[in-house]
Amino acid sequence: MTPTDTSAGTDTGPSPAPPEWEHACREIAALLRTSPAGTGSLTEVAALGVRDELSQEAVPAGDLAPRVHLYGHHALIGPFPRQDGARRDGGVPCPRCLARRWQSVRGRALRDALELGSGTRAAGQPPYAVPFLTDAMAALLAARSEEDPAADGPFPAVHLLDLETLRVSRHLLVPDPECPDCGRRVPDSAEAAEFPLRPAPKHRPGAFRVRPVSEYELPVAAFADPVCGALGPGVVHDVASASTSATVGCFELRSGEYLRETFWGGHADSYADSERIGVLEGLERAAGMRARGRSPQVRASLAALGGDALDPRACGLYAEEFHRANPRVVPFSPDREITWVWGYSLRDRRPLLVPEVLTYYSAPGLENRFVQESSNGCASGGSPEEAVYHGLMEVIERDAFLLAWYGRAALPEIDPRSSRDPRTRQMVDRLAMYGYEARFFDTRITFPVPVVTAVAVRTDGGTGTLCFGAGAGLDPEAALAGGLCEIATDAVNIRGRAERDGVRLRAMAADFGKVLALHDHPLVYGLPEMAPHASFLLGRRGPKLPMAELYAPGARVLPVSDDLRDDVERCVEAVTGAGFDIIVVDQTLPEQRDLGLHTVCVIVPGLLPIDFGWQRQRALRMPRMRTALHAAGLRERELRADELNPAPHPFP
Repeated sequence: MTPTDTSAGTDTGPSPAPPEWEHACREIAALLRTSPAGTGSLTEVAALGVRDELSQEAVPAGDLAPRVHLYGHHALIGPFPRQDGARRDGGVPCPRCLARRWQSVRGRALRDALELGSGTRAAGQPPYAVPFLTDAMAALLAARSEEDPAADGPFPAVHLLDLETLRVSRHLLVPDPECPDCGRRVPDSAEAAEFPLRPAPKHRPGAFRVRPVSEYELPVAAFADPVCGALGPGVVHDVASASTSATVGCFELRSGEYLRETFWGGHADSYADSERIGVLEGLERAAGMRARGRSPQVRASLAALGGDALDPRACGLYAEEFHRANPRVVPFSPDREITWVWGYSLRDRRPLLVPEVLTYYSAPGLENRFVQESSNGCASGGSPEEAVYHGLMEVIERDAFLLAWYGRAALPEIDPRSSRDPRTRQMVDRLAMYGYEARFFDTRITFPVPVVTAVAVRTDGGTGTLCFGAGAGLDPEAALAGGLCEIATDAVNIRGRAERDGVRLRAMAADFGKVLALHDHPLVYGLPEMAPHASFLLGRRGPKLPMAELYAPGARVLPVSDDLRDDVERCVEAVTGAGFDIIVVDQTLPEQRDLGLHTVCVIVPGLLPIDFGWQRQRALRMPRMRTALHAAGLRERELRADELNPAPHPFP
């Protein structure tokens, strides 16, 4: 196929295939049927880039699904039915899955043309309906039809044939759960939300996983691929990183008229490990952004639902001033009809309806999102219990960090040299080589769960001044390592980023109202002039306390079990004993479940939510912000509004 022109047309809906493409597809199909290299069977040929495949209103493929897709000077061969029963009842992913995955990794110009209605048109007559090219296609079709598709591994392979060079490349196709032809979304229901905790033995003592990451059949190429990657067109190795072997990938999800970039990545000691960790994070993000595995069925007002639903006011709302400045964001009211999904209360042992926008943080329609949630509380694991544990740790971590920051709490400082983990001590030394002192603070506030705030401080006070991170977990070594992992990668990069973006960041430092997005929060603290806002924490130079002393048995630390279910139950008892509920929403994608993975969103109404954008800070308006430090014995009395830190949080 020749390239397509993505200039705007006059149509408002998906364009039909141009006559040149329809004619070429028919000719190629006829040549495939008579090719001596093939099987003589009827093969449907279709063009990509002529209609919006991501639309749920797209016309079904019919009984004869295309096994050859054409675009540019390429032909995509496959997918072929699987009869092993291991994936989607023996036959899918289907050709529509391939078309949808292909479109998802196209450039913005083509996606806008297809998805916003202007359409595309052919740039000329395709010259590829010739026997020597169709013989190559037929040979690929015949070879694949004789193979067992199950031999491809967890995901079937498709093949890309370059029609100019005849080069063939192999690509793995992940099923699309939202595919209108074969998607596996199921109706959301109270019965499906039931969440009994079952035994989940750890794979080794001291771990908080039921199996190591290396044991998952997780082909990175299926998720990061320029042809049909489920999580974007590729993964980039940060070869300039001086501390970790960092990787980053990105996929784009449409939200109204714009495509929202969603980044994922890993920060391990090898690029291979970082890629796998990054894919797990990318799948977690994909699961948490929209309800792809289940379709919400309930749309009603809180007033109509009563006690069967979570009141979103318990999770915090924006100030009236925010809504006046952003009229498209309609404030919540108990009489307003909204979409709900089913969760499960671990305290009350019953299903509970939760506002969709509190669970899925990119639910369609800005006008529906009376708050903009983040991925806080979303976590993945090899068992539901593992996912709940890590999601709950994240919620506790963010709550404690915000309480300490906005409450300007004086926290005990941890001596990292007392860590038993040599990797921790080595990373602290590595940061020192690059001019950063790594400092760590015990941030336990309400719960007997270790939370560690990590700060990388540039020792000469120059640009790239401060870099923050945090970690939480029943093992204090793991909590400290979690915070260290965040600052280890970001600290060595923040200097350059702050220098390149200095003009914009200095404007933020002078007017916090210009802190709008997630990355603004940590980057503005790369400026030396922001350091005084952290002096409550970093200005004190008392003795650093050894970990063995801070986390001695009985020193506000829950015991650790060999089974994650026991750990989760102890944490649930501690949180609910302090007066809070814990609600779990299962977000698992079908492709995650096929791999033995689970993703959940953990919500603890009343704990401080983390927001990005200075005008969106719900935490500052919540009662807990003023009462928690006093209740924990860290303040002599409850805080007044004028005593809160006047600067945005620096959480990355």
